[in-house]
Amino acid sequence: MVVVGGGFAVGSAAGQPGEATHSDQWTALHDGPQPYTDVHIDWDVPIRMSDGVVLKANVYRPVDAAGTVEQRPLPTIVNLTPYTKLLSNLVDSALATPGLQPMVMDLLRRMNLSGTPISGFGDLLHALDGGTVQTVLGIDRSLIRSGYTLVVADVRGTGFSQGTWDTLGAREQLDTREVIEWAAAQRWSTGKVGMSGGSYAGITQLRAAENAPAALKAIFPVEPGSDLMRDVVAPGGGIGTTFLPLWLSNVNQTKLVPDVRSMLNGTFDWRWLNDRMADPSTNYDLLTQALLTPTLDQVPQTLAAALDHESDFRQAILGHPERITVPTFVYGGWHDIFANSATTLFNAIPLPANKKQLLVGDTYHANPGAGTGGPGGPARLEVLQRVWFDKWLKDIDHGVGEFGPVTVWEQGGGWITLGQFPQQDTTHRRVYLSAAPSGTAESVYDGSLSAAKPDEQRTLTVSPGLANACSRDTAQGAAGMTAVFDMCAKDSRIAERNALTFTGTPVTEPTVISGPINMHLNTVHDATDGYWAVTVNDVAPEGTSTVLSTGQLTASMRAVDEAKSTRSSNGDYTAPYNPITLDSLLPVVPGEPVALDIAVIPIQAVLQPGHRLRVDVFAGNSPKALPFRPLLNNTELKPQSLQLDPAQPSFVNLPTSRPLG
Repeated sequence: MVVVGGGFAVGSAAGQPGEATHSDQWTALHDGPQPYTDVHIDWDVPIRMSDGVVLKANVYRPVDAAGTVEQRPLPTIVNLTPYTKLLSNLVDSALATPGLQPMVMDLLRRMNLSGTPISGFGDLLHALDGGTVQTVLGIDRSLIRSGYTLVVADVRGTGFSQGTWDTLGAREQLDTREVIEWAAAQRWSTGKVGMSGGSYAGITQLRAAENAPAALKAIFPVEPGSDLMRDVVAPGGGIGTTFLPLWLSNVNQTKLVPDVRSMLNGTFDWRWLNDRMADPSTNYDLLTQALLTPTLDQVPQTLAAALDHESDFRQAILGHPERITVPTFVYGGWHDIFANSATTLFNAIPLPANKKQLLVGDTYHANPGAGTGGPGGPARLEVLQRVWFDKWLKDIDHGVGEFGPVTVWEQGGGWITLGQFPQQDTTHRRVYLSAAPSGTAESVYDGSLSAAKPDEQRTLTVSPGLANACSRDTAQGAAGMTAVFDMCAKDSRIAERNALTFTGTPVTEPTVISGPINMHLNTVHDATDGYWAVTVNDVAPEGTSTVLSTGQLTASMRAVDEAKSTRSSNGDYTAPYNPITLDSLLPVVPGEPVALDIAVIPIQAVLQPGHRLRVDVFAGNSPKALPFRPLLNNTELKPQSLQLDPAQPSFVNLPTSRPLG
């Protein structure tokens, strides 16, 4: 492990005083004078797909000092978005106003809300000076002026493109390949194509890179998901009731915004209108069915398909990073909605370290890049994107191979560089849940954590509640929007009032936690189903309880696919894989014990001396998530019980650098 500091290069040994780091050099390259002075935009360029549907794209090309659009072929970057390229262009146009962007960036860099009750608001704002606009929206004028062409296209059925929205489906994935091939064949292209963009556009990149077309040479996905069922749709059987409605509303509303300019000049696309009228609210029916269908025997076909692993819907939202064939730079956040995918997809990509990179920040979905670009940290995202594309599309090596390959914000510490994830010198160990009071928490029950099994049998009961509305889980599900309030997102003590808490003794040396975590709970239910949520927390000496990671599971969806799960050397699960299908449901009998293995999102964290580890156990996770309605009805929202038994202990399988408890 190498700590990233301001006096030395990321991923290298310390440099001499005054020596510029790679980050400094790359930033100067990106922010300094470029070969071209301006950007020309060709608006709404039609790209006809093989089935006749026309996608609309804006093409950005560099302009020289004489005002001439570059005619020589240049490498091309493709960005495919469902959020309408009109939005991207409006943000880009605002920032392109002379003097505005430097002024805004300078103001943000001066803003420091640390130590205030709303420091989280500052964390969200600092996404703007971390490269969010340029990498997530995909329009970086400095990159274009350095000698690239950029194509930003609306995916079918969204923005100004024709067709109906085929959410990550086979037709949409074919569209992506056809847009790449179209861009590579244009006279202004060298035939070498890269891809940029965040969130949905990041997922699109990963799919394109699976058995990639010949023209695709590199991708730079920001906050992409890979296994969307386990990321945000219904991890552990808990529907993403905070994020999914917001996301669907965003796409379905913006796709109805018409091309006003075409209406004024008489070129309005009537097929676009017909397609929107035919499908005005894609996927709303599925979400509604998931939340309102009262019983399992009334599940409609659409919802049944979502709960069938072999269905077109499930295949569309399941990535295959093991098929990726082009250099890939992934940015993720520990509290992003796709946090579960970041490290797992990186490890699954079958490329050597110099062709894949992973950067993970202490961020939510709404503030990627926050924390980069500062002293001791990696360069801003758009800076890293520039040197990545220069390497693979222009054969210009700025030393990006010396970066990483794994660069993460270690929660409780700072930026570090790893040769692999998880960190090599950690071992999975059981830490047992005990009824012995820790004296540290105001909760439904204040238990403790121990390296030894509990010495007595005890049953603890917890009921569903709404305390989790003020929690980091809710902030994560809301893409970070509620992270403004530190008392919720940075301190779990309010949520813990409705939890069973288990707290360890203070550590005496820095103790690293690195990798996936499994929570093994022996439970009893008063109804025919139950829903559990757990968090792993860092408790500071003054009592602040900071959530490091989270997991959830509906009891009837506890089945584990052994072939897709992983276990540690002690034989316990590290990452149990729940099928989340109708045919894998297991009965829950009131009053009878049920053993659950709950996958907790992988993390990199360090407990500093004097800090404690805490596990929180909740009977629910509202409003972030709810079980599918038939299963929610089966819970009857009744109390749920946790058994602490020496013969069948409950424990967390934790990857640490030294024993805890």
